Amino acid sequence: MSNHNAQPNTNAVNVATSRNPATNELIATYTFQTANEVERLLVDSAAAFRLWRATPMRERVAAYHRLSATLRERSDSLASLITAEMGKTIGAARAEVEKCAATIEWIAENGPAIVADEPVSVDSDDEVHVSYLPIGTVLAVMPWNFPLWQVVRASGPVMLSGNGFLLKHAPNVMGSAYALQEAYEAAGFPKGLFANLNTDNETVARTIEDDRVAAITLTGSMRAGSAVAATAGRALKKSLLELGGADAFIVLADANIDLAVKAGIEARFQNAGQVCLAAKRFILERPIAEEFTRKFVAAAKQIKVGDPLDPTSTIGPMARHDLRDELHQQIERTIAAGATLLLGGKKVEGIGNFYEPTVLADVTPGMAAFDEETFGPVAAITVADNAEQAILLANTSDYGLGGSLWTSDVARAQRIARRLETGGVFINGYPASNARIPVGGVKKSGYGRELSHFGLREFTNAQAVWAKAVD
Repeated sequence: MSNHNAQPNTNAVNVATSRNPATNELIATYTFQTANEVERLLVDSAAAFRLWRATPMRERVAAYHRLSATLRERSDSLASLITAEMGKTIGAARAEVEKCAATIEWIAENGPAIVADEPVSVDSDDEVHVSYLPIGTVLAVMPWNFPLWQVVRASGPVMLSGNGFLLKHAPNVMGSAYALQEAYEAAGFPKGLFANLNTDNETVARTIEDDRVAAITLTGSMRAGSAVAATAGRALKKSLLELGGADAFIVLADANIDLAVKAGIEARFQNAGQVCLAAKRFILERPIAEEFTRKFVAAAKQIKVGDPLDPTSTIGPMARHDLRDELHQQIERTIAAGATLLLGGKKVEGIGNFYEPTVLADVTPGMAAFDEETFGPVAAITVADNAEQAILLANTSDYGLGGSLWTSDVARAQRIARRLETGGVFINGYPASNARIPVGGVKKSGYGRELSHFGLREFTNAQAVWAKAVD
């Protein structure tokens, strides 16, 4: 149990509760910070920002290298904590820690050049450049599905340019939040520069409005994003939103079906299907629909649902029982609307929030599994008469985060990609994130970009400096 106000009191209302989704056992409760504690947090954050922005880049980079090493040194304990708090298989949890360490390393090696002063040529002897300057403390509201990665993906680019970072993490993974804060401090970052805000939504709203908070980034639901963006807008503060998706996985008639099936299984069922940037709607061109569906269902039957600490388990439990209930209702509503259940569709009996890998066929627009984000182990299959209809179906969504396109004609795929209304298109591959590539969406999947040079500059002041030539 962490020492960050962790209490064994399960009756308190103003607490964040961490509970093992595989066993339902209580891990810890974290008492919400008082108003005075939140005020001290903001005071310390502002002081740490002033110190950090004045810290030479070479010293920031050194801290990043130490952080990467610290994450790797603590990999086993961090991975065990991730698995205990949200149910990710232990192998996937270790991979998450390593991805964080590798991303911090990439930022350290490439970030300084990206945020360095950029010269601009003008039609005179004047000297002009753009400086990418820090703007202050960025408040981040983060989800539970990748307890470390989502935070590192946001904090890494934000902090290298000189900003501070205030984290409001999901209540069920507060242990991971404090473990990450401890890693930053152990790496030598100024105390208070990376800090956790453990409180209720009303206090978060007031914190957004506080002058010591410069901007807001959120990964979560459309409802949460709308509320945060409205509050940020009233305060005239920049916001970045990543609000999930209903990514299409398009398989055209000339695709390699076996490869597409293998990738589709991983793309849909990794992390028990609890991934924003992941295949959710499988749109198949009619000539290959039967073959793909048959092989996909056969492969899904081989998925082993079980103890996430067992290395033979493919997927573990869903993170919370209410999320499992919500997914089950979406599946039942989809079947009631005319979809065909090919596999699964049931909660696993017994202790824990386990759910059977599920495949639905004959899914069409207007059904829950097509229109809504399904955040769990369910794949929805839709058949298109041709490529044109597949594109239309893919774009028939409120979301626009990512998408996959499978075909042997890559040149054609490149042309189709430009017609897909998404922040990312993966040709003959499945949605993924990488430090070098921007992540973000369009439509109701949000706005703004994380990672790559876009993320490193997202929360900076692009200050134009124009020095007139002196005769």
